[in-house]
Amino acid sequence: MGNTFNLGKVFGIQLRLHYSWFIIFALITISLVLPNWYDPFYWIMGIATSLLFFASVVAHELAHSLVGRANGIPIKSITLFIFGGIAHMTREATKARAELLMAVAGPVCSLVIGGLFYLLLFFIQNTIEPITSMVQWLAFINLALAVFNLIPGFPLDGGRVFRSLFWHFTGDYKRATRIATQMGRGVGYLFILGGILIVFLRPFGLSWFNGLWIAFIGLFLENAASTSYRQVQWREALRGLTVSQVMLSDFSVISPTTTVNQLIQEYVFAKGQRYFLVADEGEMGGILTLQNIQGISQQNKDITQAKEIMTPIDKLKIAHPDEDVLNVLERMNETGINQMPVVSAGRVIGLITRDNLMIFLSFRSKMGRWRLPL
Repeated sequence: MGNTFNLGKVFGIQLRLHYSWFIIFALITISLVLPNWYDPFYWIMGIATSLLFFASVVAHELAHSLVGRANGIPIKSITLFIFGGIAHMTREATKARAELLMAVAGPVCSLVIGGLFYLLLFFIQNTIEPITSMVQWLAFINLALAVFNLIPGFPLDGGRVFRSLFWHFTGDYKRATRIATQMGRGVGYLFILGGILIVFLRPFGLSWFNGLWIAFIGLFLENAASTSYRQVQWREALRGLTVSQVMLSDFSVISPTTTVNQLIQEYVFAKGQRYFLVADEGEMGGILTLQNIQGISQQNKDITQAKEIMTPIDKLKIAHPDEDVLNVLERMNETGINQMPVVSAGRVIGLITRDNLMIFLSFRSKMGRWRLPL
């Protein structure tokens, strides 16, 4: 997810904040402060409540992440954004039991947090009113978070629980994913429809803003479900393929002293190439892509050399021609890299890149059921 900045690591998991988080932070704070917006104490309580809510969201996602990691599912990071939080896995669960445990961990955590706030409310119910309101709201919102996430539509936790159970009893991961994501899309459409009806009919005293917010949540759920299933389809399309079948073999070897302008004129424009190995007298120094060139100003293109902007070899991982493509893709996700040189007998024979994999998948989908000559 773009437009994020790092907050540090928790239990070795990178915590990120998306800019859209500030929107919901402001909305929650203002809604809690009104109608006492003139009282500084209410502002302090409102901000504290919003921060505690998002700490609860982090705890929810950490529960997923730690249980997932304990079951062999690597977690790269957690991102807070306008709709809550999301844990980024570098690969999906390989067993139904692992997915089930990871899926239920989040709602269980939210239920425990909500219960603790209700228990705290029991002891402070006769204290200062803004404090009791804060605790009561946090108790309710955590319980609501648990219930909402248990809706059986992928990628919500309830959808993952459904998929894991269906997967366990049928042994068919792809079918389980398809049904779970279809349910997720259905839930999304219901939220959109319900939000539109609330905007125009205003039932139960709900405002147009409530309806608009519910519709946006539905739009997010439908899009997330569609994206999740598309990713599963891509993984299935790559299953069983080796690196040698999808690697890029049409690339150039350039000198470390090649300037950006030379590269653009002699290789990019003239030959349409986008990936380059940087080597000096046969010794590989790194990889250079068009992404490395972006950001170089026009006046610096004649003086900036390949060795200054390349990804050096010590930061590269290598792939082998007979290696499974999915294993390589998972390693790319875990390390956050976009390309790997393919090495055989100590010699670079190709490149495997995310872009090339996307082109391959696009071509394969257009071919339909035709078997590719691999």
